Amino acid sequence: MIIDTHSQLFTAEAIESFPEEMARSYQAMFRNMALPTIEDTIADMDAAGVDRTVIVGIDAETTHRYKVSNDLVAQTVARFPDRLIGFAGADPHKGRLACDELARAVNELGLRGLKLLPHLADIAPDDRRMYPLYETARGLKIPVLFHSGTQFHAGTKIRFCRPLYLDTVAVDFPDLQIVMAHFGYPWFHEGLAVVLRNPNVWFNIAGWAPKRIPEEVIRQINGPLRYKALFGSDYPLLKRTRIVAELDQLPFKEGVRQLLTSDNPKRLLGL
Repeated sequence: MIIDTHSQLFTAEAIESFPEEMARSYQAMFRNMALPTIEDTIADMDAAGVDRTVIVGIDAETTHRYKVSNDLVAQTVARFPDRLIGFAGADPHKGRLACDELARAVNELGLRGLKLLPHLADIAPDDRRMYPLYETARGLKIPVLFHSGTQFHAGTKIRFCRPLYLDTVAVDFPDLQIVMAHFGYPWFHEGLAVVLRNPNVWFNIAGWAPKRIPEEVIRQINGPLRYKALFGSDYPLLKRTRIVAELDQLPFKEGVRQLLTSDNPKRLLGL
């Protein structure tokens, strides 16, 4: 079994709900090709031999009018419940309402994690305004997936995405499972150090063609972080077929590819 812990719901319906400037930037990223349907996601999974994938909601309405709703995520999961796993979005600026929405997304909609993008919220992960969401997620026993490292959203600041901020969160919430997306590039040494010292922090390789992953990251996946590394695609930014094919070319030690693509994601997601 191959489990993708990080992909996007960039269907036409989702992107049409974005602010106009952001929608244009996404269209440019796809080079004005037709936006993928959810059927395209399933087809890409089938072609790559990926059994299940996480799709994520996004809520940054307060700062950027940007939202992929939890209801849309849940409706999409309901179409392919044996293939898709939904993560909720939450806007920390909404305070108690955000916590209530997260609880609704998990308890009523059946979503199984929380996705946060600090650069879209204009708040660093260790900002105390984030803590009520962490407390809610801890109570719901769901993992929190953070965008970390570089990003391409117009009008946002990369500094909010430094992985070092996650160290404070991990220490203050040792029972909260935290996933550092994209291994924190360009601060990947810093990110790997945060993962190494905190038992509750994981990282994924989403958004990276495996042949371009820095050698130090591969060494850590082969070594002390073999039980903390997670397969992820960030589809449709990259096709899973390319990622899976390039993984076969990397110098993984025996059993490490299985940990990365299957065993570790299963433990994180409780599968």
